[in-house]
Amino acid sequence: MRTDLQQLRIDKSKKSSGGPPKWAVRWILAGIALLLLLGAGNLAYQRLNAAVEVQVARVAPAQSSAASAGRRVILNATGYIIAARKIELASKVVGRVAWIGVEKGDKIAKGQPIVRLEDDEYRAQLQQARGNLATLQARLLELENGSRPEEIAVARANLEQAKADLEKERLNLERTRSLAQEGVFSKQALDDALAQYDAQAARVRSLERTWDLVRIGPRPEQIEAARGQVEEAKGRIAFFENQLSNTIIRAPVTGTILEREVEVGEYVTTSFVGERGAKGYVVSMADLNHLQVELDINQNDFAKLARDQRGIVTTDAYPDREYEAVIEEISPEANRQKATVQVKVRILQPDDHLRPEMNASVAFYTEEQGAAGGAQARPVIHIPASAVRSNAVFLVLNGRAVRREVKTGGATAQGLRIEEGLYGGEDLILNPPADLKDNDKIRVKQG
Repeated sequence: MRTDLQQLRIDKSKKSSGGPPKWAVRWILAGIALLLLLGAGNLAYQRLNAAVEVQVARVAPAQSSAASAGRRVILNATGYIIAARKIELASKVVGRVAWIGVEKGDKIAKGQPIVRLEDDEYRAQLQQARGNLATLQARLLELENGSRPEEIAVARANLEQAKADLEKERLNLERTRSLAQEGVFSKQALDDALAQYDAQAARVRSLERTWDLVRIGPRPEQIEAARGQVEEAKGRIAFFENQLSNTIIRAPVTGTILEREVEVGEYVTTSFVGERGAKGYVVSMADLNHLQVELDINQNDFAKLARDQRGIVTTDAYPDREYEAVIEEISPEANRQKATVQVKVRILQPDDHLRPEMNASVAFYTEEQGAAGGAQARPVIHIPASAVRSNAVFLVLNGRAVRREVKTGGATAQGLRIEEGLYGGEDLILNPPADLKDNDKIRVKQG
């Protein structure tokens, strides 16, 4: 067996003979490569033309109540509710807050105290002014009453005494003059006697003027000056009384507290305030019985509106509540950047459901009923904001995606408002893929 097994070995040195020719092998390999290319191309074609799976929702229009009531809606617009009279209540005097009697959301009446400041300094200033007035009034009364009888009597007595002294000096002068002529007295003694007489005569004349002034009383100019000082003092008292009363800050109108800005112990000023310094105002308040909707109307639609134009206001928070409104204010100038005109619509009968800064929609209408050729009431349409891409949406039509441009309005709680491009009833593609194109095949995702 060993000999037989050794004979079974293959001799590699000998070349094999026979087999397919080389050109046949090349053709076989080329055919296999062609089949692979055709398969890859078919797979790529199928993938490129495969239907894109999308989620679809039916666009549901909501008709405004103005249309349901037979009114012809001429324009729909969105904006925000604002308070027509919003007040940031500031103090007229500086001081530290001693008491505050309101909280955010409180309803207050006109004249109701809101904040009281420390008033010790103002009371002291008022007391000082009153004391000064009393002094000036006493001085005026003294001038108006003139001199007392006792003062007149004293002035007259002084004058009589001076006249007596003058007579004495006259007799002394005559005696000295006659003795000087006889040579008994010197010329110097005569001069001294003459000087004393002249001095006494001058004193008599002065006392006569004094007695006249005492009898006549003060000059009218002095009395008028004193009266002016009294009036000035009264003015200062009125000023300090006003300052003292201003330490109590009261509500200027009936309204609602929107924000409380100060606390007890904080400083209130009437001048420039810093970020962390004294406060410039104590509360912000508004009359919520006078609410407006602020709208930016496109210039292309502005011609449809006029002052006193009627409309229906709805809010995103309470879409089932509707409020009658009327255009109260139209801006005298347009906004160049936005190509809009600001319009303010007054809500005629607001209630507690309305709040400033809420989103609101206004459907402007006319009282014309079914006019021939008149515009039909335009439905109110909202769609998810994710369905809009580059000011366009994709709709489903015969199994393909159809791109349609739209004009959007403001964002609301129901979604993005559509002004033009959709009318309701369309099948809208939600969250369209980034590579979705017009006329692409689509497949609606179930559920």
